[in-house]
Amino acid sequence: MSAPRPNKRIVLAGNPNVGKSVIFSRLTGVQVIASNYPGTTVGFARGYLTIPSDLEVRPGAPFAPGERVEIVDAPGVYSLAPCCPADQVARDLIAGADYTVCVVDSTNLERNLNLVLQILETGVPTVVALNMWDETAHRGVKIDPALLERRLHVPVVPVVGVTGEGIRKLVERLDEAAPSGLPPLPGPERWRRIGEIVGECQELVHHHHTFLQLLSDFSVKPWTGLPLAAGVIFFAFVLVRLIGEFLVAGDIVIFRQPLLQLPFGTTFLFETAWVPLMGKLSILLGGGGFLHDLLIGALADGKIDLMQSFGLLTTGLYIPLGVVLPYILAFYLVLGFLEDFGYLPRLAVLLDWLMHRLGLHGYAIIPNLLALGCNVPAILATRVLESRRERFIAATLVSIAVPCAALQAMVIGVLGPRGGRYVLLVYLALFCVWLVTGFILSRTVKGYSPELIIEIPHYRLPPLGPYWKKIVSRLRGFLQEGIPVILLGVAAVNILDYLGFFSAVSVLAAPVVEKALGLPREVSTVLVVGFLRKDMALGLLAPMGLTTRELVVACSVLAMFFPCLATFAVLLRELGWRDLLKATGVMLAVSLTAGTALNFLLGL
Repeated sequence: MSAPRPNKRIVLAGNPNVGKSVIFSRLTGVQVIASNYPGTTVGFARGYLTIPSDLEVRPGAPFAPGERVEIVDAPGVYSLAPCCPADQVARDLIAGADYTVCVVDSTNLERNLNLVLQILETGVPTVVALNMWDETAHRGVKIDPALLERRLHVPVVPVVGVTGEGIRKLVERLDEAAPSGLPPLPGPERWRRIGEIVGECQELVHHHHTFLQLLSDFSVKPWTGLPLAAGVIFFAFVLVRLIGEFLVAGDIVIFRQPLLQLPFGTTFLFETAWVPLMGKLSILLGGGGFLHDLLIGALADGKIDLMQSFGLLTTGLYIPLGVVLPYILAFYLVLGFLEDFGYLPRLAVLLDWLMHRLGLHGYAIIPNLLALGCNVPAILATRVLESRRERFIAATLVSIAVPCAALQAMVIGVLGPRGGRYVLLVYLALFCVWLVTGFILSRTVKGYSPELIIEIPHYRLPPLGPYWKKIVSRLRGFLQEGIPVILLGVAAVNILDYLGFFSAVSVLAAPVVEKALGLPREVSTVLVVGFLRKDMALGLLAPMGLTTRELVVACSVLAMFFPCLATFAVLLRELGWRDLLKATGVMLAVSLTAGTALNFLLGL
């Protein structure tokens, strides 16, 4: 029997980076639904809260014990005056709410009160949650919640979202939520009132900087922040590689020295449990024929090769589950920590000067970093950018020049045995293409790029519960969107190969592939496969016997060539047909131009 539909909606509102999502997670647990506001690409989260059955409520209270209510986590905004789609969505959600919980950063009371007063002026019954209450003592901030409550005419509850302190009290006081009765005030009058409230309710005392506060200062100053950023990014990718390799192969290798080797990992699991089962199915299917090749793939010396057999049940499952998923998990573990710790906004500020030269602002670094895990969530993450011009440039750059975790793993696996300097050469080529293409697009794509106005949160160790739930949610999104497309791609490749499509493409593309790129015509087939799955296509380069120069050019061109089908599908959804065709033209021109230039330079 399904749960009854809630008849009350509570909207969590507040400035960006005040801990709304942590409190949302505390209130709703795992009952989270991600949605886009109708007619926009602005996302928000919905969940459900069941009022505790042992909660004592006053007679006539609006909430009853055991009642199920809807909780909405609205986009973080600084004002209800709509300056961008996120502001308008937040305003609409608050206007349609039955109750509002306004989440406030207790250490920045004055700035947060501007939005609080605007929400109270709407007349929506409200409770104010003073989040990060534990930080006030560390920062020498003393707030009188009772006096603040009397000045705002609504309940005020100190909470600590990361530990759950005060959350039950917040739920208990929901039934006291009521319109404040405060009249609307013009801008100068509102700030005068904010000054009066802060002067009465808050006191600042001397305190010594903590280690995290000193680290925060170092993180945003260019002379110390840029070297720190380089170190953080380098260490992050080393950690991703070590975790990914361990999950795939059960070993940890540093400077080519094995430090740990265990009979563990996805490869071990597939080879010991899945391959024997598929071997029996291969025998039942007669060891050949169309159905056998579709499900099992081609046999190498009578055996199944998980990387190259290219069957639906062999390569089609091994690539996403055995190779891609471990690296994506590793990447999200590291990225999620940096995100929740509070480092990514600082990185955005540091790199804002560079991103603006590419027609973007600093927060565009977030989709680019996400793309190093998987292009699909990276394209979706371009929604954080305010203008259509920014979203087009960011999505195009991600698709061309930012290799996903699976692609990186294959570049290292295919080209690494030839020498680490050749792997670095591919990365250098991609970085140069990222810079040059972005510079050109910033001067040719019409539109505007707004300035970077973000709140830098305090450094805090992320709470394990919400941190892990976010990781699981991202992995679930990859599995739901990635595996069906990969299986469809493998099936399409087998069918097209059976019909002789790739042979025809090789003939047509031979002049460009052979003369401009300096590659054997067979590589054209690999480029077509790359449209379906780049990492799989790179694996097909290994048995071709290419020279090191040819392999560097092929890996670089394939990395810049059309993204996988899953990314194309998301690009279509986010950009529309017209901009997708434009982005496709840019991809084709950039990959062929860069490949030709690289072939020429390596041949000198």
